[in-house]
Amino acid sequence: MDKDRNVCYVYLLILFFCNRFEVKIITLSLRSYCRYKSMSRPPIYIFILFMVLPGKILSQETGYGTEFHLNINSNPAISGIEGDGYLNLSYMNFYPGSALNLHSAYLSYDGYFPVLHGGAGVFLSNSYLGGVVNDFKGGFSYAYHFQAGRNLYFSSGLSASIYHRGYYFGGAVLPDQIDPLRGAVLPSGDFLTQQGYTVFDLGTGFMFFTGNFYGGFSVNHLAKPDLSQSDFSDTKLNRSLFLHLGGNFIINREKDLKIDPLTMFSYEKGYYTGSVGTVVETNHLTVNMLLFTDNNKNVDMQTGFSVKTGVLILYYNYRFNIVTGENLLPFSLHHHTGMALRLNNVDKRKAVKTINFPKL
Repeated sequence: MDKDRNVCYVYLLILFFCNRFEVKIITLSLRSYCRYKSMSRPPIYIFILFMVLPGKILSQETGYGTEFHLNINSNPAISGIEGDGYLNLSYMNFYPGSALNLHSAYLSYDGYFPVLHGGAGVFLSNSYLGGVVNDFKGGFSYAYHFQAGRNLYFSSGLSASIYHRGYYFGGAVLPDQIDPLRGAVLPSGDFLTQQGYTVFDLGTGFMFFTGNFYGGFSVNHLAKPDLSQSDFSDTKLNRSLFLHLGGNFIINREKDLKIDPLTMFSYEKGYYTGSVGTVVETNHLTVNMLLFTDNNKNVDMQTGFSVKTGVLILYYNYRFNIVTGENLLPFSLHHHTGMALRLNNVDKRKAVKTINFPKL
């Protein structure tokens, strides 16, 4: 029974991560599948789950909503904005304690290069969903930095990347494998190909800096790549808009105490999410608290901290659910930990404008 329940949870999370819709049907499917052994025959909802929705299961990018992590993957205009070259590594564990095997890892490097009159970087990410779906993304970004006024600076960026989606159905259970009395013991008459698929994608972004404020927006998935090979328009990655604003205010110069208000908004074909929060910084310690909400009536909170010592920054964030609109989300949503390592210094006098983003 535990194995069957876990299989169902995996499919539920794939649906939730990739689509964020059909919540009521998914809820019924989950409940019915986990109880079917006590029924006289497999419930109809399990067939709805596997037969009606698979056309959309693999349509969207994996990930839990939009993270408030200002990196070159979310906005290519950020490339080289901090001046010095930083190697960033991060790891996320979704729904910790649920044994669902949902993970995501990210690696990037970017810095300012005077010969390029801007910043450049490379990035890699890998999302692993329950042993069934594996998404790999790799690419590079470039941002041109320029001054438009006495205290007004801009950065315009472009990114190019490839997506590769792979599958493994060794632990999958199909409807025709379910025996009403013995469970998932029958051979399946369906054949699921495990062949992966690779597509090309583009993104663009823009940023401004003036005084103590900065902001930007980006548009990702300009190529609208199709990761499912279905040729249906609703299976392509939709263009997504990411908007972010922030500030940097010194509270106490002697103690190097600063406060950074932050806000973010993201939209992708009917789904939007927003966040607002504050980061408090000192020389060696940073703490943050952010509130997230979306049009599914979910309200989440993130708290975290980072520690800076020399050229190394270590950080940890924890997100938990406060209000869930459809009673699906557990309390614990994800752990996020990582590090930023400064590999090389850049003479700030040679850069147009540099700022220090809070490490979230």
